[in-house]
Amino acid sequence: MAKPRLEFFFDFASTYSYLASTQLDAMAERAGAEILWRPMVLGAVFQGAGNDMPAKVAAKAPYLLRDIERWAKHYGVPFKMSSHWPCPTIAAERLTLVADESGKGPAFAKAVFRAMWAEDRNINDEAELSKLLAEVGLDPAAALARSKSPEIKERLRTNTDLALSRGAFGAPAMFVGEELFWGNDRLHFVEDALKRAGA
Repeated sequence: MAKPRLEFFFDFASTYSYLASTQLDAMAERAGAEILWRPMVLGAVFQGAGNDMPAKVAAKAPYLLRDIERWAKHYGVPFKMSSHWPCPTIAAERLTLVADESGKGPAFAKAVFRAMWAEDRNINDEAELSKLLAEVGLDPAAALARSKSPEIKERLRTNTDLALSRGAFGAPAMFVGEELFWGNDRLHFVEDALKRAGA
C-alpha cells in the first residue's frame, strides 16, 4: 500500500512555513507518510487569491511577531526575525527545485529556512545560496546555472498555479489528497488526515 502523502506548498518568506517545516519529519514518521516539498511564489498566490500578507496590517504586525516567538518556543526551535525580510525568495525556491532533482530538495529547503529564520542570513545573495548548496552536497555553480533555466522557472510557475487552482490563499498550504489545510497551527489536523489516509 502506498504511503499517505502530504504536499507542502511553501515560500521561504513565510515565517509560519518555517515553523511548520520544523515539524514535518516527525509528523511524517508518526503517520507513516511521505512529504512532497513544493515551493511556490507567495506574492503570486496572494495576488491570485485576492489576499495580502498579514504584516501589512498595522494592528497585526506586532502580534504576529509575538505569536511566532511563542510557536518557536513551543516547538523548541530557534527563531530570529530576519533583518533581510522582506526579501526576494524566488532564487532560493528555484534552487530547491534543482536540489530536488538529486533528491536533496527537502534538505536544501530546511537549510534555507534555517538560514533565513534562525541565522539571519540573506537568502537572496548568491554567495549565501552557494554555501547552502555546498552544505547539502550540491555543486553551487552547476545548481545556480540550472536554476536559471526555462524549465526550472516554469516548474516554479506550475507549482504556484497548482496551489492556486486547488484553493491556496497563503502559506503554508498543505494538501492531503485534495483537502487543504492552511497554517502552522493546523498541523494536528494534517496529521489526523494522514493517519486516516494510511489506515
